[in-house]
Amino acid sequence: AFVAIEDPRGTPQSGPNNWTNGFLPAAFQGTAFSTTRPISHLTPAVNQPADGNQALAVLNTLNQEHKKHYMTDTDLSARIASYELAAKMQLSVPEATNVDGEPEHIHKLYGADSENQTKSDFAKNCILARRLVEKGVRFVQLFNGAYASGGKINWDTHNSMPDLVPGHAEILDQPVAGLIKDLKQRDLLKDTLIICCTEFGRMPMFQVGNNGRDHNPEGYTVWMAGGGVKGGFSYGATDPFGYKAEVNPLSIHDVHATMLHLLGLDHTRLTYYHNGLQRRLTDVHGHVVHDIIA
Repeated sequence: AFVAIEDPRGTPQSGPNNWTNGFLPAAFQGTAFSTTRPISHLTPAVNQPADGNQALAVLNTLNQEHKKHYMTDTDLSARIASYELAAKMQLSVPEATNVDGEPEHIHKLYGADSENQTKSDFAKNCILARRLVEKGVRFVQLFNGAYASGGKINWDTHNSMPDLVPGHAEILDQPVAGLIKDLKQRDLLKDTLIICCTEFGRMPMFQVGNNGRDHNPEGYTVWMAGGGVKGGFSYGATDPFGYKAEVNPLSIHDVHATMLHLLGLDHTRLTYYHNGLQRRLTDVHGHVVHDIIA
């Protein structure tokens, strides 16, 4: 399963494109919900009949028979899968998303007891992420930052960077640290790869005419924890000015190749036929960075 947990302040930039299936079949897209925006309509509007499970079984048989006539239609398969997932969610999601039932010390660990409402809500999303991992969700995408706002509710600080970044850091730091510590104390961290990343960094100099910084794709930081990577270790470095990666520079394809390797997948062999090509998730690029693997 693939769950996307949106920031409590709103949908991230580009919206659902962040958890789309790309060129893979539609069934691989993510399902978005959070502690502040749960999944709607999980409870049936009317009482289910006593033989509801039998009715679902018959419906599944009819769906499978219908699908035989449209074997190449991935949208149809995805629609069937989404309804099956919805049925499972009716049983499991309400319990999994009930973070208020967590003990007080867990709320304190994550910062869910903070008077800063945004921090508290984000902390609860981090608790939700841990609960989903415990439930067997294989991929959880946790967002910190919402839609374009001039940097006020995300990290895109073209303006007022000295004023905005400390507030963003306060919202992010304790909940994420709590998530790592909680996974470790539950013996889940060794099997859970945490990746904190963005699509680009910021320039080392202020933007012309503003007291913020423009985008910088030439050098920025991605950090990982758990899941087979080394701890207390850094890899690579920028030039002295902080503008461009110079020592052991990596592409995003290298990061993806390493992620897939840690998940037990060979990125050079994992392909999907699309538009006449055997497509790789790393395109034709990417190398596993063995130096960061424990």
